[in-house]
Amino acid sequence: MEHATQHLAASPEITFQHEPAPNTKRIWKTFWILLFLTIAELALGLSHYAFHVDGWLLLFLKGGMIILSLCKAIYIVSIFMHLGDEVRNLKLSILVPLLLFIWFILAFLWDGVAYKNLRNKYNVPAPTEQAAPHDVQKPGTLD
Repeated sequence: MEHATQHLAASPEITFQHEPAPNTKRIWKTFWILLFLTIAELALGLSHYAFHVDGWLLLFLKGGMIILSLCKAIYIVSIFMHLGDEVRNLKLSILVPLLLFIWFILAFLWDGVAYKNLRNKYNVPAPTEQAAPHDVQKPGTLD
């Protein structure tokens, strides 16, 4: 009876220890690169609030964050979407429309700012008093 109880408690499944996959070095390299880019991006973003920067330094920080974000996006597309392993023509057929899309965004932002500036220039309220013309005679004077 004791032997039957031991037999039922044991699992019939046979397991083997697996060796790590041979491409884990590339995965860890990707992890460290993306971690470094993310930490650098956060450091730039939080330094704006920590040190209360403004002026040209603020534009430098924002530009640095944009550049780091684009680097991360390019690296993610290259690695996780396997675009880095493809032929040159396929890469160009994806990247050229993306660059045109970025150009469209910049053009619309430029046009929007120009419209805002013109609207603020010509939408000034009318003055409450108007100056009298110079050639009109004052009442009560004969000339």
